[in-house]
Amino acid sequence: MPLVQNETIVNTFRDFFRSDAEPDVYRAPGRVNLIGEHTDYNLGYVFPIALEMSCYVAIAPSADGALNAYSKDFADKFSIRVKEIFDARPRGDWTDYVVGVALELVKQNIPIEGANMLIHSDVPIGSGLSSSAALEVSTAVALLGLQNSNLKPLEIALLAQRAETQFAGIPCGIMDQYAAVFGKEGSAIQIDCRSLDHEYVPLPRDVSIVAVNSMVKHELGTSAYRQRVEECQAAVGAIQTIDSSVQSLRDVSPEFFVEVQERVPPVPRQRARHIVYENRRVIDFAAAARAGNLPEMGKLFVASHRSMQYDYEISCEQIDFLVDTAIKLPGVYGARMTGGGFGGCTVNLVSPSSIAEFESSLGSAYQQQYGLLPTFYDCQPAMGAGRLAEQL
Repeated sequence: MPLVQNETIVNTFRDFFRSDAEPDVYRAPGRVNLIGEHTDYNLGYVFPIALEMSCYVAIAPSADGALNAYSKDFADKFSIRVKEIFDARPRGDWTDYVVGVALELVKQNIPIEGANMLIHSDVPIGSGLSSSAALEVSTAVALLGLQNSNLKPLEIALLAQRAETQFAGIPCGIMDQYAAVFGKEGSAIQIDCRSLDHEYVPLPRDVSIVAVNSMVKHELGTSAYRQRVEECQAAVGAIQTIDSSVQSLRDVSPEFFVEVQERVPPVPRQRARHIVYENRRVIDFAAAARAGNLPEMGKLFVASHRSMQYDYEISCEQIDFLVDTAIKLPGVYGARMTGGGFGGCTVNLVSPSSIAEFESSLGSAYQQQYGLLPTFYDCQPAMGAGRLAEQL
């Protein structure tokens, strides 16, 4: 169930805007990706779950012809006149995700009217749990709901992705927004990022998914993300000289990669190796989940992390410590980094009976090593975006 009660955010909205209006409240969840990291912008497979942690938008009409947004989390307010949305420019902060969504709606000739919006999120920022996509999708469904406009779920996900890539300027794949829209309780979402089809994969009931926030986020993350995108494109270019039918690393099987890898420059070769084998790991992980094979699921978790650590080079000392320590603890089947990299969270497969010891032992070891106390999140799969009152 959603973590924020409808009445709480409604009262906060009324207090801030000094209004007796009855706002509608919409939510969109964060996500944790179980496996399939950085494969989405390579048109491969990903395997996320939506989380109960969500971004909430309370919205009601305003009479001033402007979008007036207040972020409770940043204690920051922002206004833009509706007629000025088309000419808006990024500011480099949270408002880019709101304005970017509004701009994409305008581009599709979906009417935007003046509105007051109160935004509150319990998805931790910088954790790798996709707070930005949760904000984008919750903004989209709120603005659509206010106008009584309808878009298909996939169109909402794609619109939110465009807001991030074209306005906020982050070259992300579709996974985060897709998971925020299509989340389902009890199941992971195996997404084909080329066809944009998906299937739900029920997860074994005798395992808990626990995310661990390292409480660090290195600034290298954004620039390195762009660099990894370019390096993957370089690998594709090299492989195309051998086989012109290859359009993305999704088209390269592990067997074919072994044949052609020496023709790829060293660094792009490393990046391609991660993507090619990570796609295979997603397929294998889904099969293991359906079979309830927890040891195999854990083995694939660790293999994925080592690939990100050594081939994709997006881990960091603190994340590696969390993974290396976790996999030695009783009741832990596997651990890996999740998200963009260079900090954020790990995701762990833990026996439910071992969670208390897992959190105590890992938290103590991490605090002793780095002087930081990690935060633990229960990450059972939750439903996707919608109007909060309809989901309670």
